[in-house]
Amino acid sequence: MATILLARHAETSWNRQGRFQGHADPPLSDAGREQARALAMELDGTPPAAVFASDLRRAAETAEIVAEHFGVPVLTDPELREVDVGEWSGLTWAEIEERFPEAVARYHERGHGWEFGESYEHMAERVLAALGRIAERHDGERILVVLHGGTMRALAAHVAGVAVVEHRQHSRAALNCEVHTVSFENGALRRLD
Repeated sequence: MATILLARHAETSWNRQGRFQGHADPPLSDAGREQARALAMELDGTPPAAVFASDLRRAAETAEIVAEHFGVPVLTDPELREVDVGEWSGLTWAEIEERFPEAVARYHERGHGWEFGESYEHMAERVLAALGRIAERHDGERILVVLHGGTMRALAAHVAGVAVVEHRQHSRAALNCEVHTVSFENGALRRLD
């Protein structure tokens, strides 16, 4: 069994502005870099044996700051990326409501409203497959995986056995640098905290 610390990346200026990021690649803000350093200190008592991250800059940079603290390398994987929000990328919720009112209704019904991205379900499948490969390589170890808000939410929904749209109605989004501990054993993801 691998113990996996799932951490959301630190803050970007787009987070602060309420912009959908998806596969866009904004860097961390100065506040985000401070959050990443605080995350490293939070993990100080139980250092990870390995650090993985999405290849998007905000996740990779968060992971690099933490990994440097522990003297371990960061391995990036594009399969750990955030959901692709298509034409919503870079827009605020107000801009989306103005430009895509029909899509907003679809978002509330099925969890995504964009036309040219991917579904949360598809994203969850690719992230779960990546976590399975990582867990297999690090059986018996404690590792850190830096992800995104959407991936954290999709994984939490998977663990709870509900659809992302249902999970979103009853829970809040993960905060920047929030950590959840899970185990991955025999192909099953289970929350430990």
